[in-house]
Amino acid sequence: MYYTYMLRCEDNSIYTGMTKNVEHRMEEHFTKIKGAKYTSTHTAKKLEAVWQSENRALASKLEYRIKRLTKAKKEELIQTNNLEELLQEIIDCKPYKRIENIFF
Repeated sequence: MYYTYMLRCEDNSIYTGMTKNVEHRMEEHFTKIKGAKYTSTHTAKKLEAVWQSENRALASKLEYRIKRLTKAKKEELIQTNNLEELLQEIIDCKPYKRIENIFF
């Protein structure tokens, strides 16, 4: 399994990434041990959303599409979890399952 995730940073920006191990990757972001270049300068504050997919290609495709959304659309996605409404014309949203109750 692979995961696509959205992090809120202290400056209220949103970082989107993908990983095979959510817990390990969040530890890297929050401790800045081996986080992304973006989160090394924009301190990660909160994990906002996580979607599970069967393989790396699907996770990468979702990451790419989310990164191209406007900030307002990213905020809407976090609040509504409505991938279909925001991305249905761009990608097939059926392979993605939002994971709830993940806290870091």
